[in-house]
Amino acid sequence: HKRQDATGQIFPTPWVVAGLILGLPLLTFLLSGAPLTFDHPELKGFNFRGGMTIIPEFVALWLALTIYTAAFIAETVRGGILAVPHGQIEAASALGLPKVRTLRLIVIPQAMRVIIPPLTSQYLNLTKNSSLATAIGYPDLVSVFAGTTLNQTGQAVEVISMTMAVYLSLSILTSLFMNWYNKRMALVTR
Repeated sequence: HKRQDATGQIFPTPWVVAGLILGLPLLTFLLSGAPLTFDHPELKGFNFRGGMTIIPEFVALWLALTIYTAAFIAETVRGGILAVPHGQIEAASALGLPKVRTLRLIVIPQAMRVIIPPLTSQYLNLTKNSSLATAIGYPDLVSVFAGTTLNQTGQAVEVISMTMAVYLSLSILTSLFMNWYNKRMALVTR
């Protein structure tokens, strides 16, 4: 914003984002010596060797959490956009703003005030719902701590406390980040 105010030039955000999303992984890949190999599965004896193995439990967990959480987040975003008074959109249209700029400059900043608090809850629910992976047999945090570690050590209170501490830490970090983002968005929309 300072650059735009001083020079009138808009910051090239799409190019910077593309550079970060595509350039950083490519740079990391090249700096690590380009360790890329393709391995095709081959039938050796009675079983296949090589290739990539995708665990069915992982796919089930991934699909379930993705669809479940995406539905709630989509509803949160829809509700936030509908919370913006229609007069705001009509005013932007009366000023001659295109629909894309109206959405980007008027609707989304106002909707974010409504979207961010329930979105925080959805992210926290996603973290906690990932523990349901133990129900389908996928080795996640709960099964490692409360299953394997508990069986090997026999110290239930300590192991369950560690599991709770990890989930608490993840929840606090998510809340802190989303609260920071909420305050930042509140300052931007003033």
